[in-house]
Order: sequence, then C-alpha cells, then structure tokens
Amino acid sequence: MFLASKSDIGQQRSENQDRVKIGMIGANSALAVVCDGMGGANSGSLASEIAHNAVYDKIAGNYRENADMNSIRNLLLTSVSAANALVYQKSQESEENSGMGTTCVAVLVRGKQVFVANVGDSRAYLLTPSGISQITNDHTLVEMLYEQGQISREEADSHSMKNVITKAVGVERDVETDYFEIENDCNFTVLLCSDGLYNYCDKELLYDTVFGQNLDEAASKLVAHANLEGGRDNITIALMAN
Repeated sequence: MFLASKSDIGQQRSENQDRVKIGMIGANSALAVVCDGMGGANSGSLASEIAHNAVYDKIAGNYRENADMNSIRNLLLTSVSAANALVYQKSQESEENSGMGTTCVAVLVRGKQVFVANVGDSRAYLLTPSGISQITNDHTLVEMLYEQGQISREEADSHSMKNVITKAVGVERDVETDYFEIENDCNFTVLLCSDGLYNYCDKELLYDTVFGQNLDEAASKLVAHANLEGGRDNITIALMAN
C-alpha cells in the first residue's frame, strides 16, 4: 500500500490548525486521520491535536487485522467518541478554550475494504478507474439547506456561509458520527482533505492529479495549487492507494 500526506499553513493564516496522521497499522491495513480545528487563540490547534492523536492511537492500538466488520465499525465510532470527550473536557477547563472543536475524518483501509468515520466538513473521496466520488457528507449549514431543497447545488458551492459547520468533535458532550463501508474489486485511492484544499480543487483536478500518479508529488501539487489560488485557509491532504 502507498501512503502520502502534506499539511500547509496556507497564505493568510498565522497558524496551522489542521492535523494529519497516516501510517500502516497491519501488514495489509493503513489508517489516516485528518482534523481541522476551530476556536480562538490556540484552541483550534489544541482541539485538532488532541483529536487526531486520540483517534489514531485508539484505532491503531486496538485494531486486529482479522477483526470482523462490526468490530471495525465499533472501533472507529468509539475512537471518535473518545476524542470528543477529551476535547470537550479540555474546553471546560478554561474560558479561552470554551467552544473549541475540530472536524475529524478517519479512514481505515484493509485490502479492498474502506472504513470511514466523519464529523464536520473535512472530506474523504474514493478514486477508482471509473472516476471520483465523495464518500463523506459535509456537516454544514449550507449542505443542510441544499438537502432540504432550499438552495441549488450551484448556490451551495458559492454560498457565503458554506464554511459554517453544524457538527464538530468536542463542541458538545456527545457527538453523532457518520460511518461508511465500501468494498472494491478494483485498485483505488482514498483522498482525505480539509476544506482548505477542496475549496480550491474541483473533483476533476483531484482525480487527474492523484489517480495513478506518485502520491507524494500529487499531494505537493494540490497543496501548491490551493496556495496559488489564494490559500486563505490551512491546507491538508492524506492519500492511501492499494
């Protein structure tokens, strides 16, 4: 399996509040976690730091390569819940950390199987020989309006409030996490990223730059593209190809 990741502060932020962690956790299994923190001062960085380490370490420490699919589902969901509890607890300890939180998308790949847990608007995409599709759903106000039929997809993509998220790790005592399972017969690549990347890169660009290409070079090219287009946010990407 081939892995790559890159995180960049961007052009306009004074601090990188994104976090990424990726690695092999078995002979045929890999794990990646991307978090995008939110909160004033250093709180966003603290939230994403706590969450990405908690999720990654709990999954990696408890994962067994022969685990059944229900066990993997429970492991991913309980890992995000544990991270939520840690971030929430930290947010209660001081006024400056009050309300802090983070997005979180975690992907475990085992052979041809893909397991995904997601909270917030960081995304996971699946790239196959037939094209690219978004696995996760954005937990944003604009996406909710689109699903309710109040705005069109075109209006959603350019909406002034499209970055207002409706769900995050650590903001409330409990969090409801989305979960997805995919099994493929073909070769594939999974792409995880924060909104600082996908807001500047459409699906066609993501696919053409990544699929079948050197992953380290692809990650660098996409981050560079986001910076050239303005880089108004932190930019993070993780890639996993079987």
